[in-house]
Amino acid sequence: MNRPPLAARQVLPRGAVPAALAALAAAATVVAAVLFTDTGAGVPRAQAGPHAVARSHSAVPAVAGHWVGSWAAAPAGAEPATDVRGMAGRSVRNVVHTSIGGTNARIQLSNLFGRRPLTIGHASLALAASPGSPAAAPGTLRRLAFGGREQVTIPAGQAVVSDPVRLDVPRAADVLVSTYSRTPSGPVTFHPHARQTSWLASGDHTQDAGGAAYAERTPYWRYVTALDVWSTGTRGAVVALGDSITDGVTATFGADHRWTDVLAGQLPDYGVLNEGISGNRVLLGGMGGSAVDNPSALGRFDRDVLARTGVRAVVVELGINDILRSPQQLDPARIVDGLRDLVRRAHVHGLRVIGSTLSPFGGHGGVGAEQERVRQGVNAAVRAGGVFDGVVDFDVVLRDPANPQRLLAAYDCGDHLHPNDAGYRAMAGAVDTGALTGWLSPLTRP
Repeated sequence: MNRPPLAARQVLPRGAVPAALAALAAAATVVAAVLFTDTGAGVPRAQAGPHAVARSHSAVPAVAGHWVGSWAAAPAGAEPATDVRGMAGRSVRNVVHTSIGGTNARIQLSNLFGRRPLTIGHASLALAASPGSPAAAPGTLRRLAFGGREQVTIPAGQAVVSDPVRLDVPRAADVLVSTYSRTPSGPVTFHPHARQTSWLASGDHTQDAGGAAYAERTPYWRYVTALDVWSTGTRGAVVALGDSITDGVTATFGADHRWTDVLAGQLPDYGVLNEGISGNRVLLGGMGGSAVDNPSALGRFDRDVLARTGVRAVVVELGINDILRSPQQLDPARIVDGLRDLVRRAHVHGLRVIGSTLSPFGGHGGVGAEQERVRQGVNAAVRAGGVFDGVVDFDVVLRDPANPQRLLAAYDCGDHLHPNDAGYRAMAGAVDTGALTGWLSPLTRP
C-alpha cells in the first residue's frame, strides 16, 4: 500500500500561507524516503510539549498519491463567553463529514481569533461508530502528533497542521476530531452554524474510544478547520465560497443536506470543501458588534480557498449580504468588482471559478425595491459574462416563475431567503459538473 510522507508540524500565520502546504507537496513527489522536518521558508514553528507520542500509526514515505482536502469549515469568529478560559479542562469532540476517502489523514487546528497562545495537550482522530455518535468505531482511534509531539502551542492568529496518521477514511463518513486544552486560552475560534451535533466532556477524554464521557451536545465546530486525506484515486478539491446559503443554515440538522453535501455525491473524484459563513459579504467584514468576526470574502480568500489542500476550482455564491446587511451598498458595480477581484486572485493560482447569480429574497424582512434593483444589477452582470469562468444560475433555479422576485414555495424554508433541503438539492443539481471537471487536468502534486 502506498504511504504518504511524514509531514512536519506546520504553523500557518493569519491570512494563510498557501506556499506552506505546496512546499510539503513538492517534497513528497521528489524524495520518497525523506522525513520532513520543516515546510516553507519563514513559516514559524509551533511549540511542542516534552513528551513524544508513540508513532505506530504514523504515515511513512511514498511517491504515489497526493493530499486532498476532504472536509473544511471556515473559522468564523470568536465564541461568545470564552474570552478568559476558552475550553480549559474540557475535551471537544468535533463530528465532521468527509466528501472523499483516503488511506491516511491529517487535520488543521486554528487559533485565528485567539488573543493568546492555545495549548492543545492531546488530540485524536477516529471514525464515528455510527452517524453523529461520539463513540469511535472499533480499532480506528488514532492519537495525533505535531512534529512528533503530542502537545502543541498555537500562537494567536495562527493554525497548525498535524502529522499524518494511517487510517482508512471512507467517503461520506463521520469523523471524530477530539482536542483537550488544560490551560486557559482565551477566545475560542469556532464555526457557529455546523448543522451537526458535536460533543463536550469534562477532563481529558481525547483517547476514549467510547462516548460515555461526552455527555454535552454542542452545535458548534471548535478549533478544527480542515481534514485532508492521502489519496491515489481522487483528482483534487472544489471549494464552495459563500454565505449562509452555502453554510446550509436551514438544512436539516445532522443530515448533511447542504447543497455542497449533495454536490459531493455528484463529484466522487473530488473533495468538496464548504467555506460558507452565515452573514458573509464580499466587500466588508464584521458581524454584529464585532469588526473582526466574519471576515469578508476578499479578506479570507487566501486562507479559506488558496491555502486549502489540492484545490482545483472554486464555486462562489456571494453578494446577497452586501445588499441586505450594508444599507449604504446600493451600487451593483461595486459588488461585481469585488467578485472580479476574487476571480483574478484565483486565476493567479491556476484555479477556475464558477459564480452564481443571487437567488431571490422578495418577502424577506426589510427588503424593498431598491435592494431588488441591486440584485438584478449584479445578476445581469454575472449573466453577461466577464465576471466568472462559468455561471450557475441559482436565481432561475430557485425562483417562483409566477413571482420571480420570490423563492418558489417548494424551495423556501419559510423565511423567503434561505432554501430548504429540496432547494439545496436543486442548487447542487444546477451545477454543471461535466463542465467543471472538464476544465481540470489531473492533480499531479499533493
